Amino acid sequence: MVFSLKSPTSNATALNRGFGAAEPIPLHGARLADTRTADKSSVISPVVVRGLVRLTDFLLVTALGLFIAHMYINETGVLGNSRYITAAILTGAAAVATLELLGLYTLRVLSSFVEKMPAIVLGWTIAFAGLVATIFFLKIGADVSRFWLGAWYLAGAVALVAGRIFVAWTMRGWAKSGRLYQRAVIYGAGSVTEDLIGQLEADTDSIVRIAGIFDDRDDDRAPRQVSGYPRLGGLDDLIAMSRATRLDLVIVALPLAAEDRLASVVRQISVLPADIKMPARATSLRFSPRTYSHVGTVAMIDLYDKPIADWGTISKWLFDKFVGAAALVFLAPVMALVALAVKLDSKGPVLFRQKRYGFNNEMIEVFKFRSMYTDRCDAAATQLVTKGDPRVTRVGRFIRKSSLDELPQLFNVLLGDLSLVGPRPHAVQAKAGTQLYDEVVDGYFARHKVKPGITGWAQINGWRGETDTEEKILKRVEHDLYYIENWSVFFDIYILLKTPVSLLKSENAY
Repeated sequence: MVFSLKSPTSNATALNRGFGAAEPIPLHGARLADTRTADKSSVISPVVVRGLVRLTDFLLVTALGLFIAHMYINETGVLGNSRYITAAILTGAAAVATLELLGLYTLRVLSSFVEKMPAIVLGWTIAFAGLVATIFFLKIGADVSRFWLGAWYLAGAVALVAGRIFVAWTMRGWAKSGRLYQRAVIYGAGSVTEDLIGQLEADTDSIVRIAGIFDDRDDDRAPRQVSGYPRLGGLDDLIAMSRATRLDLVIVALPLAAEDRLASVVRQISVLPADIKMPARATSLRFSPRTYSHVGTVAMIDLYDKPIADWGTISKWLFDKFVGAAALVFLAPVMALVALAVKLDSKGPVLFRQKRYGFNNEMIEVFKFRSMYTDRCDAAATQLVTKGDPRVTRVGRFIRKSSLDELPQLFNVLLGDLSLVGPRPHAVQAKAGTQLYDEVVDGYFARHKVKPGITGWAQINGWRGETDTEEKILKRVEHDLYYIENWSVFFDIYILLKTPVSLLKSENAY
């Protein structure tokens, strides 16, 4: 496995500089990502960053307007005067809209508040002037406090500037940890890659950091460096690198004419939990503008999208934590009774820990109530549990059939190893008949592009329990991939609501 970085030429290293509060994040060009210090922490989505800053700006100025009105109006209070409430909300929205029109929500601007401070104050002034003009033309000036207007304007300007100072400071930390940038690799070391790197380096607002270039051709056919970026190995090395560190984007820079090679590469990397794209310039064909996505200003053709990204990541995380915590509290009495039954039925610990495949093929340890005799437990699941299996205890048969043995995995949800809903995590040596799952199903590891779950689409459709035939694991993976491609919070809710009903059908659970 080879992916240690070699020193790039100056056109890449010159771009690796830090930034201060008065200096923008160095977004100029595509810089080399350092795989030696990178971890697996997720990238901070630019979409989420901009959205949160917009929301913060709105809440800041709106809350200030209402607070000052509340403190100044002593008779009826602010809640008794709808004009102040309406004015605060509309002016807050107008401030955000104005700052957006002035281009003050780009990552570059958010990282450099000093040079854009006059523009921020200008945007607030324009929005506030709209409020004053509205009051004037509606002839309601006598009913609106001039002290409130003056105090709110000054406080709003200070709050917006202070907010941007905090945002810039926060983004500095994200930039240093590498979480603000998309870590990308390029497959292909030909002229398409050279052209692509030139485009990325010309994009002053690019957040892409190139972690290396990969190509399976030998040194006679593929250069060891392209535009100063090292070639780190072949396709197997690319996949190994994705397992060892975080990759957000894989760019397949092969000419469209190399159809067979392109199809083979894409098929093998489609299992990775990253966006997979191809440069639009890889083909001379030109499609409708709506066909393309963009990495900065560089047009790309989407091959595979990361299944859950941006606000989806946050909504699923919140859903897991809040619903998981509530379920743990609600089911605590049931779990206590099961634990007591397991302890009284046979000697040994109540909980059983098992290594399983998690997100991006990482090894995780999941908790279960022990359902087998201690001296017969099979942590690697090398032997399928069958009907009447003598290894399973009396209590074990009941809790396996009813899936009560899975309840401790709620702790895994809170710890972050599992999601409430997702493809079920499989044991490392689990087999369909006599073959390992990945030997039976082509592209099996694509089911690991999202976190595994306690329940899933396959389980509520009857594909749970023993996988003694190839058809059963094929159907399970087919349903898992359908879930990944069609995920939404509402889909998760539907699966959770259907899970208790599906547990009544336990023909395959032993």
